[in-house]
Amino acid sequence: MSITSIIRPFFLSRVRHIERYAEHAEEIQREVLRGLLRRAQDTEWGRLYGYAETDSYEDFRRRVPLCSYEELKGYIERMRHGEKDVLWPGRVKWFAKSSGTTADRSKFIPVSPQGLKDTHYAGGRDAVALYLANHPESRLLDGRALILGGSHAPNYNLKDSLVGDLSAILIENINPLVNLLRTPGKRVALMEDFELKRDRIAQTALHQKVTNLSGVPSWMMAVLKRVVELSGKERIDEVWPDLEVFFHGGVAFTPYREQYRRLMGPKVNYMETYNASEGFFGLQNDPDDRAMLLMLDYGVFYEFVPLEELGRPQPAAVPLWEVEPGRNYAMVISTSCGLWRYLIGDTVRFSSVKPYKFVISGRTKSFINAFGEELIVDNAERGLQEACRLTGAVVNEYTAAPVFMDGEGRCRHQWVVEFEVPPADTEAFAELLDKALQEVNSDYEAKRHKDITLQRLELLPARKGLFDDWLKSRGKLGGQHKVPRLCNDRTVIEQVLAMM
Repeated sequence: MSITSIIRPFFLSRVRHIERYAEHAEEIQREVLRGLLRRAQDTEWGRLYGYAETDSYEDFRRRVPLCSYEELKGYIERMRHGEKDVLWPGRVKWFAKSSGTTADRSKFIPVSPQGLKDTHYAGGRDAVALYLANHPESRLLDGRALILGGSHAPNYNLKDSLVGDLSAILIENINPLVNLLRTPGKRVALMEDFELKRDRIAQTALHQKVTNLSGVPSWMMAVLKRVVELSGKERIDEVWPDLEVFFHGGVAFTPYREQYRRLMGPKVNYMETYNASEGFFGLQNDPDDRAMLLMLDYGVFYEFVPLEELGRPQPAAVPLWEVEPGRNYAMVISTSCGLWRYLIGDTVRFSSVKPYKFVISGRTKSFINAFGEELIVDNAERGLQEACRLTGAVVNEYTAAPVFMDGEGRCRHQWVVEFEVPPADTEAFAELLDKALQEVNSDYEAKRHKDITLQRLELLPARKGLFDDWLKSRGKLGGQHKVPRLCNDRTVIEQVLAMM
């Protein structure tokens, strides 16, 4: 009897709880909020906003303002210096380092023991549960999980306090029993030098029985290519014939899908996860539907701000049970790590409400709206997918920004694209991408009308490795770092162009 068949009933019992999401979403979310308020009522933040007297969502929304990182930064810095009972009960010892804000290179997200247990590790458990439910023949747990993580470092030299990639914090604190089923070992997994770590992981895992992968698509691709090189094989399924699934998250998978299909072979499954430094929020529960299920009982209370409300002095948020399918919302979270009505920076769009399923449509600060075109990351991904489908091209990485006015008075979008498989005709690819963007975004189409406001986009093919070099120059190679896809100014693209 396989290990998977013995353990499967434990995971499948959890699936029955997840099925309650469809009919009991409001009840579950209100109970999550009550639990968060009870636990935090004696913290400094809880006393400031009267959590002990707050007994409903409506009261919570009235008392507590929406928060950005800048507004919580002072509290978090005090927590990093060892203060207790600030945003969450007790002393928080772990801080996930995330991409920065306008004023700071990095954000430091508190990760409490409760947040590790009831959010981050719960997401990993449920990813396995839903996968096993969809694949009854699976032997997922009969081999090793190749889990790709980042690195961490001491936090202000405080005892047992760490700061680093969320993945490194998860690996550092993982149940020892799980370590029996994962690769590489902790020493290699937490190495800081990504290029050296990539080689060590490939060498370690090459001759092991790997059944599943977990990580960010861009960095996992680098590891898998090295595995293929070392093995002398052509595809990963020749190296690991028992490989079943890649659990992926962190960046949109669309630009990488074709590369993975070619590298992994036709039998490997894919499951998207929405796990961020701030929490674990969604899982793809249907292999045939790219929308993810919003996870409702993880110690995370959700609110949503309609995209058109952003930028107003007091944007209005709605609870989960008031969202409408098809609208773009900025996501707001309150968590057992001490984030309160926190604007995470991601935008989502719901495809259904029974159960609540969604796609990540972009970032609140990752868009181009220099001329009223309101281009978001979801538009860019769909446009690239169509242009690749029609040309056979495969995209590795890209970034885009506006050209406000060139020497001839023309305005356009400028794209720097690194191809894995370049199109035969770059100009034809640019034309197809431009047309596809007009089809998925009526505002872009209107601004492109007769080239009056916007001229056709400009596409600049990048040399291989350009974006890795850019990330390395910023100290962000590996881990959960990612290339900004769309920017409303030219800061990033000018740095990239300087390295062309």
